[in-house]
Amino acid sequence: MASGPRDFVVKVAAPHTVDCLCGVAGLDTHGEVNCSVGRTVVVNLRRWLFGSPEFDGPIEEYRALVINHEVGHRTGHGRETCPGAGRPAPVMMQQIKGLKGCVAKAWPSDFAGRPPRRGRTSRDR
Repeated sequence: MASGPRDFVVKVAAPHTVDCLCGVAGLDTHGEVNCSVGRTVVVNLRRWLFGSPEFDGPIEEYRALVINHEVGHRTGHGRETCPGAGRPAPVMMQQIKGLKGCVAKAWPSDFAGRPPRRGRTSRDR
């Protein structure tokens, strides 16, 4: 474990432990989902190992999605919805609850690896 100051901690925990940790903030995870509570991002071990039936990408991408999505909440990002059928699902979309026509995507960038175009881009700097 690293020492020194940190903004938050990511914990991978058994489903019951996730329920307890997330329940402190009034979140009901039903032994199934992840959460971000205070300075802790809590990842459900069951989902980490086996993924989600709603996410049709490889397990490694699902794991990246879990971390990116929950850390996104921790850093102040809210939920997003599918921007349209066949389009990449935003990381902040609850992809584990269905893709609503979008294509599964784990990273907060486009499929070519470019960051999303919001506000200023690297060309503007």
